[in-house]
Amino acid sequence: MTRKVRRYSGGVYDLGLHVVWCPKYRRRVLGGRVAMRLRELIEQKAEEKGWEIIALEVMPDHVHLCVKHEPKASASYVANQFKGFTSRVLREEFPHLKSRMPTLWSSSFFVASVGAVSADTVEKYINTQWERPWTKTQKEREGVGERAPGV
Repeated sequence: MTRKVRRYSGGVYDLGLHVVWCPKYRRRVLGGRVAMRLRELIEQKAEEKGWEIIALEVMPDHVHLCVKHEPKASASYVANQFKGFTSRVLREEFPHLKSRMPTLWSSSFFVASVGAVSADTVEKYINTQWERPWTKTQKEREGVGERAPGV
């Protein structure tokens, strides 16, 4: 990825975040039509805010997003914009998400800043989520149902 800087009245910037968030209780509800609609909503919110999605992967029990944003947006603001908007719309459109869980998303999230060099690494990591040997589906095939502590 080549460095693509943006300009605004106060300067020049190239800011990116790797954001990860999970459904409440880490329930595996992000599949099929829900996953497709979630992708659309994330893209819609990014376009509305003028943010650029570098990579996006919706897994059954979590979401990985690498996004470029403006300097005035804090990491928590970016994460909460995606979480709040998608929660409201998905719960309206998919009633089973209301009946099974008190809220769609867990209150926590992971966010890390990425630079031009590490953005490639983060993008590659996100795009290869399904290839990970330790993914939940792989563990289920092996008969292991527990997640590693702290994950």
